[in-house]
Amino acid sequence: MDLFDKLEGRPSPLGPFTSEGYGYYTFPRLEGPLGPEMQFNGKDMVVWSINDYLGIGSNEEIKKVDTEATAKYSLSAPMGARLMTGNTTEHEKLEEELAAFVHKESAQLLNYGYQGIMSTIHSLVDRNDFLIYDELSHACIVDGKQLSMADKSVFKHNDIESFKKQLYRADKKRKENSSILVVTEGVFGMTGDLGILKEIIELKKEVPFRLLVDDAHGIGTMGEDGSGTGTHLGVQDGIDVYFGTFAKSFALIGAFIASEPRVIEFLKANSRSQVFAKSLPLPMAVTARKRLQMIKDHPEWREKLWNNTLKLREGLRDLGYTVLPSESPVTPVLTKGSTDLCQDIMRKLREEHGVFVSGVAYPVVPKGTVLIRLIPTAAHNDAHIEKTLKAFGAIKEFVFEAAEKLSA
Repeated sequence: MDLFDKLEGRPSPLGPFTSEGYGYYTFPRLEGPLGPEMQFNGKDMVVWSINDYLGIGSNEEIKKVDTEATAKYSLSAPMGARLMTGNTTEHEKLEEELAAFVHKESAQLLNYGYQGIMSTIHSLVDRNDFLIYDELSHACIVDGKQLSMADKSVFKHNDIESFKKQLYRADKKRKENSSILVVTEGVFGMTGDLGILKEIIELKKEVPFRLLVDDAHGIGTMGEDGSGTGTHLGVQDGIDVYFGTFAKSFALIGAFIASEPRVIEFLKANSRSQVFAKSLPLPMAVTARKRLQMIKDHPEWREKLWNNTLKLREGLRDLGYTVLPSESPVTPVLTKGSTDLCQDIMRKLREEHGVFVSGVAYPVVPKGTVLIRLIPTAAHNDAHIEKTLKAFGAIKEFVFEAAEKLSA
């Protein structure tokens, strides 16, 4: 059979969102300056679907740094991979500052978070090792697992008994040259709950293993100093390999891994997605350093983010909506319903009320369930929240009736 013919007949996991919904439900075009107010299909929207948690992407000082750094260095420099000709003092200083920020000794800068964590997992474990991960781990972790030749097992989401079962199994099967790597997340991006880091780390007293934590949604938002979920929970020292991305709070491309110097030295020479890829452009290293400094200098941004989160969340609950018990700014609204209802909610909010939200249905969430995820930021204000709550109030009868029909 011809390969392309086979692809044409293969169903998409996103179903009707892929084709009929292109440009609206999938691949929508948000236009205008980045911020909580943008345009969609020519209409003004209050936007709750962008992970610029601290509003740093629209900060005028940052825009100036971006412009000046690009004018000085261009987006071409440096040319080559870091290992060969793509290294600079700015890249090295950024690594030092990132390591200090997350309370680790050393760090490796990554071109992209997705590829970077895949390569990290692939590099750290071999065919003699065991890889244990949470079932709700992000796709980049799942793909990293697929690359790995280690013995793999999954534990039920945040279920310590399920984790123990897999850990004890690996410990029983391990040989003299076998190691165990556990992978989970600081903040789970769809549901907003935190990984059970304390409980997992406590088990190191029974079975020796290393812990890798993907804290993409935690860095910048969690902890008194914004250094992440490990700091927030008081267990940062128990995280052996810490992953943070620039794609959320930094509003940028890139990421990093932080750990012991011997681990980072190994990864710099063995992470294939970094060894064989062009270095992060110099202006991005410059602006990442500035963004990191601003995150440290402006704790009030984090305070505003949390104030907005709590106002939005409490308002939605007061309206009768089920808001999952998120421990992070991620605000997931859950209801019973079909893919059609998911589309209807997004369309009604956008077309009738000027509120842009993103939703998912089966197979991203269990069948018969709709999850609308709202991402509050420090750039949102009370007027944005009030408008959004009014919109959710206007459609609630429609939403609740649809959910009731499904239950009947």
